[in-house]
Amino acid sequence: MNSIQHSVHIIRDSVYDLGLLVKFKLSLLVVFTSSLAYIMVGGWQFGLHSLVIFALGGFMISGAANAMNQILEKDYDSQMERTRNRPVASGRMATPIAVLLAGLLCVGGLLLLAYFNPLTALLGAVSLISYAFVYTPLKRYSPIAVFVGAFPGALPVLVGCVAVDGTITTFAILLFALQFFWQFPHFWAIGWLSFKDYKKAGFHIVPVNEDGSIDSEIGLQSLIYTVLMIPVVGLFFYFNMIGVFGLVFLMGGTFYFIYKAYQFYTGPSDLSARKLMFASLYFLPIMFCVLLFNQYL
Repeated sequence: MNSIQHSVHIIRDSVYDLGLLVKFKLSLLVVFTSSLAYIMVGGWQFGLHSLVIFALGGFMISGAANAMNQILEKDYDSQMERTRNRPVASGRMATPIAVLLAGLLCVGGLLLLAYFNPLTALLGAVSLISYAFVYTPLKRYSPIAVFVGAFPGALPVLVGCVAVDGTITTFAILLFALQFFWQFPHFWAIGWLSFKDYKKAGFHIVPVNEDGSIDSEIGLQSLIYTVLMIPVVGLFFYFNMIGVFGLVFLMGGTFYFIYKAYQFYTGPSDLSARKLMFASLYFLPIMFCVLLFNQYL
């Protein structure tokens, strides 16, 4: 019985570490938004099996990118309280094993995305490569990494649209823009809250003053990028992609997000940063759900 219990514990711990390696919750959020984009464009005309194939392929690509990120940053992750328990950083998972898993996820994910069309697989590959091999190393040198990382961060919704249409449409570009701008207030809020950890590990992704303190510019940037969502929402309406009710709901959510960014800008603190972070976590799924329901209404 003890040997059985021991085996169960090993399996449970291995599954737990695999979930940490691929950042299971984050990958699910990526799959959620990209799958919503897929459904917005294609509905259920391709059947549930196609949606499952797309979601699984997207999850594997996201998981591979997150795994490569942890492999490349294992020495830095081990220095931060927030990340030191990750399997590669803690030493629970050997680097060659993590590389093998990342490779398998990458190949499997690209093959599943290629089921739809070559452009979908190509965009999936661009997302993975730019995140793991451009954004990840750039984080150690300059805050420009946040801007660079916003591109692979927004590509999944583009992938979702292209999987159905086979080309990049106006609707796909607007979805991409919405998620692209969303990432800046989301990240700057996290950057404020995790600044000490980032600084300790040698990451230079949060702009600082000459005295080493956080540059309040991140509050202004958060506000600017949330305001830029207004014309994006307006273009959805202009191109007849949403109706009046959709416009009202999207604008309402956008102005609430802007208000939280404004509070962070005028009174930067852990409290205002945390409120902005939570607002960002709710904002994107709600906005995408509104767009989804509007497509059917």
